[in-house]
Amino acid sequence: MLASALGCLLVLAALCGCGKSGAGSSSQGIDTATNAADPAPKTVTQRSDPTPTVAVVGARAPARPGTKEVADPQEAASFPAPASVKHSRAATPSEAAVAAGAPSDAEVRQELAQMQAVERSARRTQRLQLTPVPGGQSVGGNGTIAIPADVPEVVQKVIAGANEIADFPYVFGGGHASFVDNAYDCSGSVSYALAAGGLLSEPEVSGALESWGVPGPGRYISVYANAGHAYMYVDGVLYDTAGRSGVYASRWQVGSVDNSGFVVRHWPGL
Repeated sequence: MLASALGCLLVLAALCGCGKSGAGSSSQGIDTATNAADPAPKTVTQRSDPTPTVAVVGARAPARPGTKEVADPQEAASFPAPASVKHSRAATPSEAAVAAGAPSDAEVRQELAQMQAVERSARRTQRLQLTPVPGGQSVGGNGTIAIPADVPEVVQKVIAGANEIADFPYVFGGGHASFVDNAYDCSGSVSYALAAGGLLSEPEVSGALESWGVPGPGRYISVYANAGHAYMYVDGVLYDTAGRSGVYASRWQVGSVDNSGFVVRHWPGL
């Protein structure tokens, strides 16, 4: 009887221990589930605070200075052509005609070596004795100048190109979309002539001509430019849209202008 009672007590004790162990396991399971549903606060913070990189997406580098076409401050003095003015289109600069029988560079160098100083001076003086037509400083005659024989061939081609469009009307922006146009502004005119000599591959605005070639005046060609206007001297003769004598007057002009405020450039060797 006593043994039977002790056996019952042992069974009851075992049952009680199992119950406590199960409760403990259940409680631990609840705590784990609660922690899983409550993620670390730092995760939430990172998601709500992204790096502000969107502000710089699509940003552009600044444009190259000096290349934007701006209003020509001397446009009023260039006889801007009204919309009713019609003019034939120019040929491509490379087709500008050089005087027949123009010598090559080698022939020019040989001729220069043989030429006496007095003869060179006499011809240069004769070329510079140009008479303007009334109303401005444009040269008279047909608006072109003679192509001298005592200058390098490339200079002859520049003069030929300048002659090609010497009497074309002035229109702001003319000659910039293409060398071939029916009107040319100041830098468009200079660009066309330089291209005829192979010294420029595409039209440039006045500001861009400030960095054409190398600094300083040249022996034969000197280009003067600032942000709004450009002109040049070729073998001592002024080529400019401002100061002409009329809508169809020549860009070749008698005399000179004030070069203050302009950058002067030339092609190496010229």
